[in-house]
Amino acid sequence: MRVLGVDPGLTRCGIGVVDGTAGRRLAMVGVGVVRTPADAPVGERLVLVEQGIEAWLDEHRPDAVAVERVFSQHNVRTVMGTAQASAVAILCAARRGLPVHLHTPSEVKAAVTGSGRADKAQVGAMVTRLLRLDAPPKPADAADALALAICHIWRGPATDRLRQAAARQNGTAAAPSASAASSSSSAVAARPAADRPAARDTAVRTRESAT
Repeated sequence: MRVLGVDPGLTRCGIGVVDGTAGRRLAMVGVGVVRTPADAPVGERLVLVEQGIEAWLDEHRPDAVAVERVFSQHNVRTVMGTAQASAVAILCAARRGLPVHLHTPSEVKAAVTGSGRADKAQVGAMVTRLLRLDAPPKPADAADALALAICHIWRGPATDRLRQAAARQNGTAAAPSASAASSSSSAVAARPAADRPAARDTAVRTRESAT
């Protein structure tokens, strides 16, 4: 599986591509950052982010895209830019029919380091070790993008299987109810008329009238 990880940001959007499967060795395919000038209009910056992501998609042809799920932060202006860049990444992937998966920062940290509270230095160190790199990718946005890709390779298939199992369970759980209702209705309809409550009452009244 080849996964393109996106650490969304309006000034720096981290991109990382990793090949691998769960339980096997991973290999970095590419890593980088899409940058936009801080003094440019937001629309132009989003176009640059889109163009950058599209170029990575064209070059590396991933099987899936993993994007960091955006959470509210104290700096509203920063989180708005992050959310906008995240939306662009999701759009680029969806336009190509690629599956898009969102992972929270704590999920990524836990998958890569074993702790959901790991700092950026720890994440960078583990990414370097797992991908057998000479040094941690710089800036941190690039390392985070690789961590996202690794997280999805390891956790994505299991998460998909759980969702599919839950969907199947919900689908089969509803079926017996409908079937039971149908069987109950059929059983009532199949009873002889004299065995039904209304039929017995009518028979009693008829005998009393005749008497």
